[in-house]
Amino acid sequence: MILKKSDSSALEICVALLLRGKIVVLPTDTIYGFSGIVEENAQFRTDEKIRAIKGREEAKPFIQLISEPRDIFAYTDDVIPQTLLDAWPGALTLIVNDKRGGTTAFRCPDDVWLRAIIERCGAPLYSTSVNMSGNPVMQCIQEIIDMFEHAVDLIVDDGDTFNALPSTIVSVVDGMRIVRHGSVKV
Repeated sequence: MILKKSDSSALEICVALLLRGKIVVLPTDTIYGFSGIVEENAQFRTDEKIRAIKGREEAKPFIQLISEPRDIFAYTDDVIPQTLLDAWPGALTLIVNDKRGGTTAFRCPDDVWLRAIIERCGAPLYSTSVNMSGNPVMQCIQEIIDMFEHAVDLIVDDGDTFNALPSTIVSVVDGMRIVRHGSVKV
């Protein structure tokens, strides 16, 4: 199924599908991403579904999108510099020590529509670039549709994203370290 982001029912349809463990291609404030709900009990195994679609290796984790900057503190006890928190909502991904004993990358996107979806889902969403693993990020919506329409449950069309940069990634796990330069300067 393909919907325009501007369609009045798009937000509710996205939420309904995500809550049922479906995979959706969503526009973000940077690039298009494969998204699925992050589950505590892994009933739907959305991360595995996304990996299968992308052909992505098992060990590489996905970014988790949150709806509000303060939400990160539900998942980490790390002290995060205020200068980084001030960049949210925005195209900044923070890798933190999570409360389960591992590390997780979080981002609070600067898109009110997307944050409303996350909030209504009541859980973070996995997000990873729309492309086959190892290939360039796809920026043309028609190419995304042509390649993935039958692999995902919904594609939300918000036009092409030519020249869009991915998020900047900063780790605060052992001090502050830039992992990837992107659209936010740190």
